[in-house]
Amino acid sequence: MQNLSLSPDNVLLFADRVTVQRDGRRVLDQVSLTLKPGQHLTLIGPNGAGKTLLLKVLLGLAQPTEGKVERRQGLRIGYMPQALELSPLMPITVEYFLQLASGADAAAIEAALHLTEAYALTHRSMHQLSGGERQRVLLARALLRQPDLLLLDEPGQNMDVAGQLAMYALIRRIQQERSCAVLMVSHDLHFVMRQTDQVICLFHHICCSGKPQDIVQDQAFTQIFGPQIAEVLGYYHHHHGHTHEHFPGHDCAEHA
Repeated sequence: MQNLSLSPDNVLLFADRVTVQRDGRRVLDQVSLTLKPGQHLTLIGPNGAGKTLLLKVLLGLAQPTEGKVERRQGLRIGYMPQALELSPLMPITVEYFLQLASGADAAAIEAALHLTEAYALTHRSMHQLSGGERQRVLLARALLRQPDLLLLDEPGQNMDVAGQLAMYALIRRIQQERSCAVLMVSHDLHFVMRQTDQVICLFHHICCSGKPQDIVQDQAFTQIFGPQIAEVLGYYHHHHGHTHEHFPGHDCAEHA
């Protein structure tokens, strides 16, 4: 991971042809992306496509076999992981969990819990939280870093539809109030397509990318998510011969 002396109105983070090879197989293959201040970018794709691994490479928690990741000097990143494993033998309150995670003072923790609408959970046990409550606490922890960039891995998981709607609305509001960029992994296409600026469809490599209304018209999107998904999302789609050979029933060839 390299730090760049980039101006605030330029680039926050840049991945250049990132490749990760494991057991002779390219889990990520020549993935490039650029994140700018205030941008909301969402990664979509099937399970096992490398989305979570890409987030870890961007964070520096995993190293690329090839390629590089560069980020602006002093960039603050808040990370919300897909899952959190806590020992049932270790009792821990929400407040203490946040203190351990960041070293933030009481005022910062209180502000983050208020912002994520989780302040009522302050003295609750982490083990007694519902899935949605735990997600809000994880989001609060990510916000304690006062991030320029939020990396969110499936923030709407373990929630019903109402909970997902509330979570994505909350993320949007936080992004606007804090003027931070968001890079999010999500399977919740109905919610994602309504509020993200750019979508990247990942299946080890970038199959297609662009604005939501353009992505759902791409054959790569249709091949991965099914021929009816564009209609369900309310968009017309066309075909151009981009398929996936490693996804059951699909074939993948690069665009001509």
